[in-house]
Amino acid sequence: MLVIVVPTIFAILAFAFWFRASNPKARYQPDFVYSGRVEMVVWAIPALTVILLGGVAWIGSHQLDPAAPVPGTGSPVRIQAVSLDWKWLFIYPDQRIATVNTLTVPAGAELNFQLTSSSVMNTFFIPQLGSMIYTMNGMVTKLNLRADNEGKLQGLSAHFSGDGFPDMMFDVNVISPLAFPDWVATTAKTDAVLNEESYKKLMQQGIEKGRPTYRLDDPRLFDLIATQHIPSGPGPELISDAGRPHSGGHDAR
Repeated sequence: MLVIVVPTIFAILAFAFWFRASNPKARYQPDFVYSGRVEMVVWAIPALTVILLGGVAWIGSHQLDPAAPVPGTGSPVRIQAVSLDWKWLFIYPDQRIATVNTLTVPAGAELNFQLTSSSVMNTFFIPQLGSMIYTMNGMVTKLNLRADNEGKLQGLSAHFSGDGFPDMMFDVNVISPLAFPDWVATTAKTDAVLNEESYKKLMQQGIEKGRPTYRLDDPRLFDLIATQHIPSGPGPELISDAGRPHSGGHDAR
């Protein structure tokens, strides 16, 4: 703004000083109509300003694109996230495992997320990694992240989705790249299997207090969810009496 405002103020003062009545050198041209030089200056300044601001916006928006690659060390990790009512399902298609309400990733690796929703719109958010992106039913959203330091982070939903919304949290465990294969091998030994049948039970409305893990039976499960080959959930339903109308009440509509 100062690049525009300051020269304009100086130009006003300079013109007022130069074209004062007591200055005999100032030319008085009452019949002046057109000057190519004046037109060039008048149009060049706003044009250069638009080009400058447009360039900054173009470069910045592409740098901040959630789907832009985030270089990391080692092999990238694909993670497919599904927001349920009211829990998070994380599918590792390459490792053939899945987890609920817990996300385990290797430090420094490029994390390629694909996100969708089983019913209503939701928001995937890990504040320490600076991400916030919507999950929508029938749509896949891409997000690339990287966790540099080992430790435990907290993920959450940032979009209200019903009574169980406050408990829609998930743990993010950032572990050593050397420990990640061991975690995958241990998780794959679970007896629980995630397939279309068990997913339909999991997607039922409810709060998951535990951190269950699954062996992934069908690596196409996420695609079936995103393309709605598996019917979407009904969405949040009122499960408490706090919002129910009292008997004899009138409809405000």
